[in-house]
Amino acid sequence: MFEYINIFLKSMFIDNMVFAYFLGMCSYLAVSKKVSTAIGLGIAVTFVLVISAPLNYLIYKYVLEAGALAWLDPSLKTMDLSFLNLIIFIAVVATLVQLVEMIVEKFSPSLYNSLGIFLPLIAVNCAILGGSLFMQLRVDTGAYQNIGHVITFGFSSGIGWLIAIVALAAIREKMEYSNVLAPLRGLGITFILTGLMAIGFMSFGGIDINLLNKKPEAKLETPAPAVVETPVVDSVQVAVDSVKVDSTQVVK
Repeated sequence: MFEYINIFLKSMFIDNMVFAYFLGMCSYLAVSKKVSTAIGLGIAVTFVLVISAPLNYLIYKYVLEAGALAWLDPSLKTMDLSFLNLIIFIAVVATLVQLVEMIVEKFSPSLYNSLGIFLPLIAVNCAILGGSLFMQLRVDTGAYQNIGHVITFGFSSGIGWLIAIVALAAIREKMEYSNVLAPLRGLGITFILTGLMAIGFMSFGGIDINLLNKKPEAKLETPAPAVVETPVVDSVQVAVDSVKVDSTQVVK
């Protein structure tokens, strides 16, 4: 259970797609003028990431990876189709984006009109493609060992992107009533805000998530030192015995 929490928190805050890798900046800057529009695009990006990451994981593990086709025929265990990763990942993402576009157009025409050209551009959003490429890299290194890890990574990465664009949109709405210097109005102040927010998110990198799973060390009880009992000597009896010995010597 802890490994899922670790992946979730790390992908959302420490390895944030926007503030750590600056992926998906085009739509992040263009659609962050209103909170409602930012929420809609963030949900769409999260949906595509949640579906595309595990789907690309299954394709990579059972088709593209070196020796992945051994389940089909033992003679194909030496075949390596990993050079097709980029093309296949983009095709999967583009298919899912078309599905999302049809759903949004059907059930929320106002959101579809407000997103405009940026909704189909999710297909070439580098945050989506970066999620699949990061997934492949971490699967190869053994960081992600099953599809549950990949689903958690896709969901938390999408939520992290959603948090980033909604936070910027909320600040930009408030800044419409601020007196910003003329040379910085528009994208100028937006880039400055993004940089400051990225610096703030860098503070999460100092958090050691492994401490959450650290068990308290058992205290070792040191045995008490053994008490040696010394015999009690009666000084009066010793004096009497010495006098007796002296008297007997005198008599002799």
